[in-house]
Parts: sequence; C-alpha cells; structure tokens
Amino acid sequence: MKIYTKTGDKGTTCLIGGTRVSKASVQLEAYGTSDELNSFIGWLRAADLGSDIDGILARVQNKLFNLGAYLALDEKTEPTDATSIKEEDVSFLETAIDDIENTLPKVFAFIIPGGSERISRCHICRTICRRLERRMVELFELTHNETEQARLTLQFVNRLSDFLFILSKKVAQNEKKDLFLWEK
Repeated sequence: MKIYTKTGDKGTTCLIGGTRVSKASVQLEAYGTSDELNSFIGWLRAADLGSDIDGILARVQNKLFNLGAYLALDEKTEPTDATSIKEEDVSFLETAIDDIENTLPKVFAFIIPGGSERISRCHICRTICRRLERRMVELFELTHNETEQARLTLQFVNRLSDFLFILSKKVAQNEKKDLFLWEK
C-alpha cells in the first residue's frame, strides 16, 4: 500500500466518519496541534528524564492520540473508548502534579523559560499545550460542543499544561539550575 492517496491534493481531508473538510478548518488546526504536541512530548521523552517521568509521558502520549481522534470526529460519528478522555485521565495528571509539586520549593514569581535544553523542552511542550487548549475552545465554541467529553478533554489539556510547567521546575531542581525569574 502506498503512503500517498492523492485525495488531499486539492486542500481537503477526510474526518473520522467520512466527511471531507478543508485542511484550513478550525477542526484540523485543533487536532493538528494535538499531533504537534504529541511529537514534541516524544522529543521531551528523548531527553531521558527518568523512568517515572517517562511512564507518565508515555501515558500522556497515548491519551493525546485519543484526544486527537476525538477532535477528528465528524458531526455524525459518536465517540468511543478510543476517542475518549476519562475522568481518571484528568485525575492521573492531578496526582502526578501533586506528587512532583510536593518535592519543590514554593516560587512566588513568574518563571522565564530556559536554563537548560531539558527545561526548555518542557516549556516548549507547555506552550504548545496552551495553544492546543485555545484551538479546542475555539472549535467547541464554533460547534457549540458542550458535551461531557468536550469538558473532559479541555480539563485534560489544562492539567497537562500545568504538569509540563511543574515538570520544568522539577527538571531544574534535578539539574541544580536556578530558575529564571521575571524581573519587573
């Protein structure tokens, strides 16, 4: 089977369910950003942050595939387990955040990204995650999607950006790097 189908040569693509849409649609921007984030998290995992963190990030990558599939559904196709984020996925991230945060000193200032390549990778993932959240809000507002699944996907992405922020602080601590604090 060839990798190219030529069906997208005129600027359209097929959603899950069969509906063809423009590659410039808000929906494609949302699930494309999910794919981009997943790729950058793969790059973050390549930084060898330890087996505990790698396990968390591996689970996140799998859930981002679910989330991307959910965002790729057309209007007539119902979500399945393979296209769903669950309450337990949000709770998993909250527990991971709490576990890491409990090992860190309190910081009461804005942190400027940087300090090392690993720290910067965390921040790059965090900012892409925030963009994904904005694209999802835009899509859900446009489509009037106020379902429980939409709510859970937004919660998951919001917690993921928080996790990536806390992870950047943990990496800085592990590397014995000072945080770059914003000087007003």
